[in-house]
Amino acid sequence: MRKPIIAGNWKMNKGVEEAKNLVNEILDIELNKDVEAVLCTPFVDLALVKEMIKDTDIKLGAQNMYFEESGAYTGEVSPTMLTGIGVEYVILGHSERREYFKECDDTINKKVLSALKHELKPILCVGETLEERQEGKEKEKVRTQIEKNLTGVSEEQFDNVVIAYEPIWAIGTGVTASSDDAEEMCAYIRTIVGELHGENAAQKVRIQYGGSVKPENVKEIMGKENIDGALVGGASLEAESFGKLVNF
Repeated sequence: MRKPIIAGNWKMNKGVEEAKNLVNEILDIELNKDVEAVLCTPFVDLALVKEMIKDTDIKLGAQNMYFEESGAYTGEVSPTMLTGIGVEYVILGHSERREYFKECDDTINKKVLSALKHELKPILCVGETLEERQEGKEKEKVRTQIEKNLTGVSEEQFDNVVIAYEPIWAIGTGVTASSDDAEEMCAYIRTIVGELHGENAAQKVRIQYGGSVKPENVKEIMGKENIDGALVGGASLEAESFGKLVNF
Protein backbone atom coordinates (compact mmCIF):
# COMPACT_ATOMS: atom_id res chain seq x y z
CA MET A 1 0.00 0.00 0.00
CA ARG A 2 1.52 3.30 -1.12
CA LYS A 3 1.25 6.06 1.48
CA PRO A 4 -0.32 9.24 0.07
CA ILE A 5 2.06 12.20 -0.06
CA ILE A 6 1.09 15.86 -0.18
CA ALA A 7 4.08 18.14 -0.72
CA GLY A 8 3.89 21.92 -0.58
CA ASN A 9 6.32 23.69 -2.92
CA TRP A 10 6.67 27.22 -1.61
CA LYS A 11 8.81 28.20 -4.61
CA MET A 12 10.49 31.62 -4.09
CA ASN A 13 8.08 32.71 -1.38
CA LYS A 14 8.20 33.20 2.40
CA GLY A 15 11.19 34.80 4.05
CA VAL A 16 12.20 33.59 7.51
CA GLU A 17 9.57 35.51 9.49
CA GLU A 18 6.82 34.62 7.02
CA ALA A 19 7.91 30.98 7.12
CA LYS A 20 7.81 31.01 10.91
CA ASN A 21 4.27 32.36 10.92
CA LEU A 22 3.05 29.89 8.30
CA VAL A 23 4.52 26.86 10.03
CA ASN A 24 3.08 27.95 13.38
CA GLU A 25 -0.34 28.11 11.74
CA ILE A 26 0.13 24.68 10.16
CA LEU A 27 1.14 23.24 13.53
CA ASP A 28 -2.20 24.37 14.95
CA ILE A 29 -3.99 22.09 12.47
CA GLU A 30 -4.49 18.40 13.19
CA LEU A 31 -3.12 16.71 10.09
CA ASN A 32 -4.05 13.21 8.95
CA LYS A 33 -1.16 10.98 10.03
CA ASP A 34 -1.99 8.48 7.30
CA VAL A 35 -0.92 11.08 4.75
CA GLU A 36 2.72 12.15 4.43
CA ALA A 37 2.91 15.94 4.62
CA VAL A 38 6.05 17.59 3.21
CA LEU A 39 7.08 21.25 3.26
CA CYS A 40 9.51 22.17 0.48
CA THR A 41 10.82 25.58 1.44
CA PRO A 42 13.42 28.01 0.08
CA PHE A 43 16.95 27.23 1.23
CA VAL A 44 17.00 30.13 3.70
CA ASP A 45 14.04 28.65 5.60
CA LEU A 46 15.14 25.03 5.82
CA ALA A 47 17.00 25.09 9.16
CA LEU A 48 14.27 27.11 10.87
CA VAL A 49 11.44 24.92 9.57
CA LYS A 50 13.29 21.74 10.51
CA GLU A 51 13.58 22.93 14.08
CA MET A 52 9.90 23.85 14.19
CA ILE A 53 8.65 20.49 12.88
CA LYS A 54 11.15 18.24 14.68
CA ASP A 55 8.56 16.70 17.03
CA THR A 56 5.91 16.25 14.35
CA ASP A 57 5.23 13.88 11.45
CA ILE A 58 5.77 16.65 8.89
CA LYS A 59 8.72 16.07 6.57
CA LEU A 60 11.13 18.66 5.18
CA GLY A 61 12.00 19.07 1.52
CA ALA A 62 14.30 21.31 -0.50
CA GLN A 63 13.44 22.69 -3.93
CA ASN A 64 16.70 21.85 -5.69
CA MET A 65 20.31 20.74 -5.16
CA TYR A 66 23.53 20.24 -7.09
CA PHE A 67 24.89 16.73 -7.61
CA GLU A 68 28.42 17.31 -6.24
CA GLU A 69 29.17 17.10 -2.51
CA SER A 70 31.38 20.21 -2.46
CA GLY A 71 33.55 22.35 -4.66
CA ALA A 72 33.77 25.58 -6.65
CA TYR A 73 30.08 25.82 -7.54
CA THR A 74 29.13 29.32 -6.45
CA GLY A 75 25.51 29.64 -5.41
CA GLU A 76 24.78 25.92 -5.33
CA VAL A 77 23.75 23.69 -2.41
CA SER A 78 25.01 20.12 -2.03
CA PRO A 79 23.17 16.97 -0.94
CA THR A 80 25.32 16.72 2.18
CA MET A 81 24.37 20.27 3.15
CA LEU A 82 20.73 19.26 2.92
CA THR A 83 21.06 16.03 4.88
CA GLY A 84 23.16 17.87 7.45
CA ILE A 85 20.14 19.92 8.53
CA GLY A 86 17.64 17.09 8.31
CA VAL A 87 16.16 17.49 4.85
CA GLU A 88 14.46 14.27 3.66
CA TYR A 89 13.02 15.19 0.23
CA VAL A 90 14.28 17.27 -2.68
CA ILE A 91 12.35 18.45 -5.74
CA LEU A 92 14.31 17.83 -8.93
CA GLY A 93 13.60 18.67 -12.55
CA HIS A 94 10.76 21.10 -11.88
CA SER A 95 9.60 22.69 -15.13
CA GLU A 96 10.69 26.09 -13.84
CA ARG A 97 14.23 24.75 -13.36
CA ARG A 98 14.17 23.20 -16.82
CA GLU A 99 12.81 26.33 -18.52
CA TYR A 100 14.31 29.29 -16.67
CA PHE A 101 17.63 27.75 -15.60
CA LYS A 102 18.13 25.47 -18.62
CA GLU A 103 18.55 22.24 -16.69
CA CYS A 104 18.88 19.33 -19.10
CA ASP A 105 17.88 15.69 -18.65
CA ASP A 106 21.51 14.62 -18.12
CA THR A 107 21.96 17.09 -15.25
CA ILE A 108 18.66 16.06 -13.68
CA ASN A 109 19.68 12.39 -13.88
CA LYS A 110 22.93 13.17 -12.07
CA LYS A 111 20.95 14.98 -9.38
CA VAL A 112 18.53 12.07 -8.94
CA LEU A 113 21.37 9.57 -8.56
CA SER A 114 23.24 11.86 -6.16
CA ALA A 115 20.12 12.40 -4.04
CA LEU A 116 19.55 8.65 -3.71
CA LYS A 117 23.24 8.05 -2.94
CA HIS A 118 22.98 10.53 -0.07
CA GLU A 119 19.67 9.09 1.22
CA LEU A 120 17.56 11.98 0.00
CA LYS A 121 14.21 11.15 -1.60
CA PRO A 122 13.89 12.85 -4.99
CA ILE A 123 10.56 14.23 -6.14
CA LEU A 124 11.17 14.07 -9.88
CA CYS A 125 8.96 16.40 -11.91
CA VAL A 126 7.92 15.54 -15.46
CA GLY A 127 5.31 17.00 -17.78
CA GLU A 128 4.48 18.46 -21.15
CA THR A 129 3.81 21.94 -22.49
CA LEU A 130 0.43 22.99 -23.86
CA GLU A 131 1.86 22.91 -27.39
CA GLU A 132 3.12 19.34 -26.91
CA ARG A 133 -0.29 18.23 -25.63
CA GLN A 134 -2.10 19.92 -28.50
CA GLU A 135 0.21 18.10 -30.92
CA GLY A 136 -0.43 14.76 -29.22
CA LYS A 137 3.18 14.49 -28.03
CA GLU A 138 2.53 14.50 -24.28
CA LYS A 139 3.26 10.80 -23.74
CA GLU A 140 6.38 10.93 -25.89
CA LYS A 141 7.67 13.88 -23.85
CA VAL A 142 6.98 12.23 -20.49
CA ARG A 143 8.44 8.88 -21.59
CA THR A 144 11.66 10.58 -22.67
CA GLN A 145 11.95 12.40 -19.33
CA ILE A 146 11.34 9.21 -17.34
CA GLU A 147 13.83 7.23 -19.42
CA LYS A 148 16.60 9.83 -19.19
CA ASN A 149 16.04 11.17 -15.68
CA LEU A 150 15.82 7.75 -13.99
CA THR A 151 18.68 6.04 -15.83
CA GLY A 152 20.75 4.03 -13.35
CA VAL A 153 18.12 3.93 -10.60
CA SER A 154 17.83 0.39 -9.20
CA GLU A 155 14.55 -1.40 -8.56
CA GLU A 156 15.19 -1.28 -4.82
CA GLN A 157 15.65 2.50 -4.87
CA PHE A 158 12.11 3.11 -6.10
CA ASP A 159 10.98 2.81 -2.47
CA ASN A 160 12.46 6.30 -2.12
CA VAL A 161 11.48 7.84 -5.45
CA VAL A 162 8.47 10.09 -6.00
CA ILE A 163 7.45 11.13 -9.51
CA ALA A 164 5.36 14.27 -9.89
CA TYR A 165 3.41 14.61 -13.11
CA GLU A 166 2.98 18.33 -13.69
CA PRO A 167 1.52 19.38 -17.03
CA ILE A 168 3.32 22.68 -17.54
CA TRP A 169 0.20 24.35 -18.90
CA ALA A 170 -1.58 23.75 -15.57
CA ILE A 171 1.09 25.09 -13.19
CA GLY A 172 -0.03 28.30 -11.51
CA THR A 173 -2.61 28.99 -14.22
CA GLY A 174 -5.73 27.96 -12.37
CA VAL A 175 -6.30 25.39 -15.10
CA THR A 176 -6.25 21.81 -13.88
CA ALA A 177 -6.00 18.70 -15.97
CA SER A 178 -9.19 16.69 -15.52
CA SER A 179 -8.87 13.95 -12.94
CA ASP A 180 -9.26 11.43 -15.78
CA ASP A 181 -6.45 13.05 -17.79
CA ALA A 182 -4.22 13.10 -14.71
CA GLU A 183 -5.00 9.46 -13.95
CA GLU A 184 -4.31 8.44 -17.55
CA MET A 185 -0.85 9.99 -17.50
CA CYS A 186 0.01 8.75 -14.01
CA ALA A 187 -1.00 5.23 -15.04
CA TYR A 188 1.16 5.62 -18.14
CA ILE A 189 4.12 6.71 -15.98
CA ARG A 190 3.66 3.62 -13.82
CA THR A 191 3.65 1.47 -16.96
CA ILE A 192 6.89 3.08 -18.19
CA VAL A 193 8.58 2.46 -14.83
CA GLY A 194 7.46 -1.16 -15.01
CA GLU A 195 8.89 -1.59 -18.51
CA LEU A 196 12.22 0.01 -17.62
CA HIS A 197 12.76 -1.01 -14.00
CA GLY A 198 10.44 -3.94 -13.29
CA GLU A 199 6.89 -4.36 -12.05
CA ASN A 200 8.01 -4.29 -8.42
CA ALA A 201 9.44 -0.80 -8.95
CA ALA A 202 6.24 0.27 -10.71
CA GLN A 203 4.09 -0.78 -7.78
CA LYS A 204 6.38 0.84 -5.21
CA VAL A 205 6.93 4.26 -6.79
CA ARG A 206 4.61 7.00 -5.61
CA ILE A 207 3.23 9.25 -8.35
CA GLN A 208 1.89 12.71 -7.60
CA TYR A 209 -0.17 15.07 -9.71
CA GLY A 210 0.71 18.74 -9.68
CA GLY A 211 -0.91 21.67 -11.43
CA SER A 212 -3.38 24.01 -9.71
CA VAL A 213 -4.35 21.44 -7.08
CA LYS A 214 -6.56 23.03 -4.42
CA PRO A 215 -8.92 21.94 -1.64
CA GLU A 216 -11.85 22.00 -4.05
CA ASN A 217 -10.43 19.36 -6.39
CA VAL A 218 -7.96 17.36 -4.30
CA LYS A 219 -10.43 14.68 -3.19
CA GLU A 220 -11.41 13.81 -6.75
CA ILE A 221 -7.76 13.72 -7.85
CA MET A 222 -6.71 11.58 -4.90
CA GLY A 223 -9.54 9.14 -5.60
CA LYS A 224 -7.76 7.88 -8.71
CA GLU A 225 -5.99 4.51 -8.59
CA ASN A 226 -2.58 5.63 -9.82
CA ILE A 227 -2.39 9.04 -8.14
CA ASP A 228 -0.65 8.79 -4.78
CA GLY A 229 -0.40 12.44 -3.90
CA ALA A 230 -0.06 16.03 -5.02
CA LEU A 231 2.77 18.50 -5.46
CA VAL A 232 1.15 21.81 -4.61
CA GLY A 233 2.30 25.36 -5.23
CA GLY A 234 0.01 28.29 -4.41
CA ALA A 235 -2.39 26.33 -2.21
CA SER A 236 0.48 25.39 0.10
CA LEU A 237 1.21 29.02 0.99
CA GLU A 238 -1.79 29.29 3.31
CA ALA A 239 -2.06 27.04 6.35
CA GLU A 240 -5.80 26.45 6.05
CA SER A 241 -5.67 25.30 2.43
CA PHE A 242 -2.57 23.15 3.02
CA GLY A 243 -4.31 21.49 5.95
CA LYS A 244 -7.37 20.75 3.82
CA LEU A 245 -5.14 19.18 1.17
CA VAL A 246 -3.43 16.87 3.66
CA ASN A 247 -6.80 16.03 5.21
CA PHE A 248 -8.51 15.36 1.88
